[in-house]
Amino acid sequence: MRPLKNILFLLILIPFLISISACSKNPYYKRNEFALGTVIQITCSDQRAIDIAFNEIKRVENLLSKYVSDSEVSKLNTSGKLKVGPDLLYVLTKAKEFYITSNGAFDVTVGPLVDIWKKAIKNKVLPQEEDIKKAMQLVGFDKVVIDEKESTVAFLKEGMSIDLGAIGKGYAVDCAIKKVRDYGTKSCLIAIAGDIYCLGNKNGEPWQIGIQHPRNKKDLLDALNLENQAVSTSGDYQQMVIIGNKRYSHIIDPRTGFPSDSKVISATVLAPDCLSADALATTIFVLGKTKGMDLVKYYKNTKALIYTEDEVNAFDTF
Repeated sequence: MRPLKNILFLLILIPFLISISACSKNPYYKRNEFALGTVIQITCSDQRAIDIAFNEIKRVENLLSKYVSDSEVSKLNTSGKLKVGPDLLYVLTKAKEFYITSNGAFDVTVGPLVDIWKKAIKNKVLPQEEDIKKAMQLVGFDKVVIDEKESTVAFLKEGMSIDLGAIGKGYAVDCAIKKVRDYGTKSCLIAIAGDIYCLGNKNGEPWQIGIQHPRNKKDLLDALNLENQAVSTSGDYQQMVIIGNKRYSHIIDPRTGFPSDSKVISATVLAPDCLSADALATTIFVLGKTKGMDLVKYYKNTKALIYTEDEVNAFDTF
């Protein structure tokens, strides 16, 4: 583990500890709010920029969250076809790209499976095999038709639904960063759970990000110094359940209908944008170490740090 002297660590939920230097040359403002089903933390040198960022995140939530009844995603899931705005069109176009490059390991049409497994995790009872089979018939991005010219999205099977939990938070971070950057802010950190963007630096020093140990919350796996970069981590230690001495994570493998069983317990991705980091971290968790690293190498300026069940040391490409 890298030296972590003179760092004050602040826990923010899955799966990061964000570290902020104890001494600052200029004042920084920090605010936490709840949105997108989690706690959002913004640290910035400008209080007005924090307001701008939260407003943008809430705007994206109202468009992309399936838990907002009148969001575009909810309307699409209900109707099966919808003329959508530029945000959802862009996110689904990117989702299709990751679906193709991952050979189906990343798939936002897992909505029916996510609903089944959320109930299972809550009730600590495995879903019925028949329910999984029925849901699997509704999964597959190849059953989604995107007409970019007409800005329409349509499902080919009734009952399909999308869940943007593996890409939406990253996109919200990107949108908020763009807003504060356009406002003129040069130093800001936005974290939506494990999806983080570090804009600029903090008083001449890189933003310091600590990766939480997936089995011991008091320990860190590694520490990163970042500027103008996105980072995202997926892990099996949040929103999981143990049934019959087996751990089931909340990350579903769309190819099997069951939680991922790739032996990866923590996957961290650094990328130029948070949407890509978010999607790739989830995909690595599904693909496993070897195939996950192969996928990361496909994308320029993207790196990954992966921890498996069987290995103590990380596969560090930084």
